[in-house]
Parts: sequence; C-alpha cells; structure tokens
Amino acid sequence: MQINFAAERPSGAFALVLPSRGGDRPGVAALGSQRAGIDAALKSQRFEGENGAAAEAWLDDGGTHRRLLVVGLGSDARVAEGAEKLGGAAVARLQTSGEKAAVLDLTGLGFDADAAARVALGATLRSWRYDLYRTRLKDKQKPTLDTLTIVGAPAEAEQRWTSRWKGVAEGVALTKELVTEPANIIYAETFVERVRKAAAGTGLEISTLGQAEMEALGMGALLGVNQGSIREPRILVMKWNGGTQGEAPVLFIGKGVTFDTGGISIKPAAGMESMKWDMGGAGAVAGAMLGLAKRKAKANVIGVCGLVENMPSGSAQRPGDVVTSMSGQTIEVINTDAEGRLVLGDAMTWAQREFKPKTMIDLATLTGAMVISLGHEFGGMFSNDDGLAAELEAASRTSGDHLWRMPLTDAFDRLIDSPIADMKNVGPREGGSITAAAFLKRFVDEGVRWAHLDIAGTVWSDKPGSTYEKGATGFGVRVLDQFVADTAER
Repeated sequence: MQINFAAERPSGAFALVLPSRGGDRPGVAALGSQRAGIDAALKSQRFEGENGAAAEAWLDDGGTHRRLLVVGLGSDARVAEGAEKLGGAAVARLQTSGEKAAVLDLTGLGFDADAAARVALGATLRSWRYDLYRTRLKDKQKPTLDTLTIVGAPAEAEQRWTSRWKGVAEGVALTKELVTEPANIIYAETFVERVRKAAAGTGLEISTLGQAEMEALGMGALLGVNQGSIREPRILVMKWNGGTQGEAPVLFIGKGVTFDTGGISIKPAAGMESMKWDMGGAGAVAGAMLGLAKRKAKANVIGVCGLVENMPSGSAQRPGDVVTSMSGQTIEVINTDAEGRLVLGDAMTWAQREFKPKTMIDLATLTGAMVISLGHEFGGMFSNDDGLAAELEAASRTSGDHLWRMPLTDAFDRLIDSPIADMKNVGPREGGSITAAAFLKRFVDEGVRWAHLDIAGTVWSDKPGSTYEKGATGFGVRVLDQFVADTAER
C-alpha cells in the first residue's frame, strides 16, 4: 500500500477517514448540515470514540456518494499510540472493503509531524499481509486498498515518515515475513539469503560462519542442537557502521531455531506446526538491523543470529549428553527441547570475543514458562544492569513492544548446577524462564551490560492487533530500534 501526504483532499473516488477524540470530532463538525445524520449513524453503532474503534456512514460530498469512516483516538491515549492505532484501524477496516483509495484528514487535531508520521506507520504495519501460498482467495478476501493519503498534517510530516519510520516499517515487514514462512522454505541457509536480498543496497554488511568454521571454534553447544538435522547451521552477522569510527558497537543476538521439534525430547504433535516461529528472536534482530540501515541510524550496531534446526534422528543429541561450549564451560543436556539457550550461549561467546561490545541484548522465543508468566502482552526482560533495564523499559513504552522486568538472582543460578558438568541446560519446573536466563548469564563476559528478552509469547498472535493481522507480530524490531535511537545515536 502506498502512503501519500497532501496539503488538501484530492479529487476522485476515495473513502474519507475522520478521527474522533472522544466527543471532539472536528472533521465531522465541518460537515455542516450532514452532521446530524452522521452523529445519528455513529450513535446507532454505539461509537464513543474509543482508541482504535471505528464506525461507518455515507456522505454526500459535492454530489459524490462517499464512504465515511470515523475512527476513535480515545480521550486520554498517548498521542503516538493513538496515532498508530488510528492508521491501523483505518486500514484494517478498509483493506478488503472494495475501496481502492482512502483519505485520512487530520485537520483540527493539532498533530505534530511525528504523530502524523506515526499514523502512516500504523497504517503500513497493519496493511502487511502474506498471501503467497493462498491461490484460491475469494474476491471479498482480496485486498483492494492501494493508497492512503494523509491530509491536514504539518509540512514536515512526510519527511519525518521517510527519514524515521518508513525504514522501521520495512524492518518489521522482513521480520513478519521470516516468522511466517514455513520451515521447508526458511532454514539457516535461506534465512541468510532472504536477509541478503532485503539488505541489498542499504550499506548493511553481511557475513556468515558455516559449520566447519563453528567446529574449528569449538561451538559444541550450538552444533549439538543441529546435529540431528540434514540442514547445516549458520551464524549470520549483520554490521551497521553509522556511528563514530572505532566506537564499541551495540550487540544484538537472536535465537534462530528455524524449526523446533524438541529433538529426542520431542514435543506433542498438537500445535507443533507453530514451531516454525522459534526463530522469532533472529527474525527480530534481522528486521531491526534492516530498519537501522534503511533509516541510516547514527550508531554502530551489530546483529548476530544463531541459525539451526532441532530435529530427532539417529544422529540427534540425546538427553544426558555432555557438550563443551565455545566458552569452555561444559553442559549436561537434560532436555533437548531446551535448545535455544545452547545456541545463544555459543553465539554470545563468539560475538563478545569478536566485537568487544559494552552492551549486549539477546532476543529469543526461549521458554513456555514465559507465556505462563506474562501471557501474550509482554516480553520478559532479564538484565545484569539496572541502567540498561531502565533504558529498555523506556524504549518499550515508546515503541509499543512492551517489556516487563523479571528477577534474576543467585538462588536461581544454583538450580542449574550439574553433578557431572559445569551446568545443566534446565532447572526444576518452577521458575523455568528465570533459570533459562540464569543459564545465559553464565556466558556474559565481565563488564558487559547484558539483557535477555524472552519473547516467546509475543512474536505470534492468534488474533489481530492494532499493527498486525493474526499471525506474525514483528515484535522486537521496534523496541531495539527505539533503544538505539534513545541511547546510541548522537
């Protein structure tokens, strides 16, 4: 869908979208003699202007019979959040409506340039669909909305959209695409190819490590996870050098298990198809790096993704096996379905030695326990640094990728001690997401600020949201982007 900004409404056929901030409806008020009829139509639909709510009516616009969509901004919503929901709600309602064009009029609302640009952001995010494999869509299911024109915005809004938010939207789209694709299409090698294609011409530097290189480095933990698969693993490295030359980079690490059967500790059959999105952390890192490159972020950032497939076979890792990680620490593998932490441990060790970061953030669909704790509304955050945790909390509030800090103490660390190795890869049933974070903490170098984001409950949704359709949400891209904007850019 194309986004345009204009000084006034264009001519021709389009659906008109007017915002409503509670009972304050400047666009409706300007309709003159038609206002009473429109107000009656809204009342009959029990529309009260709630944030993201929408109601329809029909309008005589100079002899043109035009669809009118009134969308709520709420009365006390944050401007940015309300702006994004405004754009998203308009697109959600009109995308398959038969309308080819829509005009969203912000006149009289007092939006600044950033808020107006975030209307475009919300609309773009919500318009994303992936119909590649749907060959028999009914006409009423096919998207028709080609353009959204925003009028009544400050003159700087278009520049703000193109310089700040459009690239972020493209990064989120990449993440949604990677997470949505099935595991026979996206595996380690093709994940890398898809990212290379998306990043072409952006200045994002991409390199990889193959299996032989990882074997030489001693990545026994990561390689142990992949040994049951016929697919070779990869370490994907994405470098963005937009900051001061020589300045230590911010480091993002993504768990990229492109399909997770659980290995020998096999998962139940029901719902296993959803494990195609167990690479959601890697998907988020790839999308964030693309977004940073697209908007030319003034910071040095490196994204590293550990890409494997966890399969049961005659060569698969067994419960009880002991592996040696690149760090030299030994791990008793109690449960082969606790594989993501093994991948991350080696990826973190290599990336810290290679790039010497001061700050490292990993993202992973790591534990079902996190879904039990926080449901699908928040990602869990663990950190060894209060300042970093506060920065991520602030970025999560601004971005809408909500995080909630979880505890991380020595009492949980002791629960992963092994009687025959340095550690085991699972603790007891209680506090499962916390012991997983404690495991990862053992791979953090001295002096490195580190945070672990467990996003198991947020990368996929069984119902649509304000900025996504049912399915992949793109969670993680925006909080990483906002963190860089807040803390690393000059």
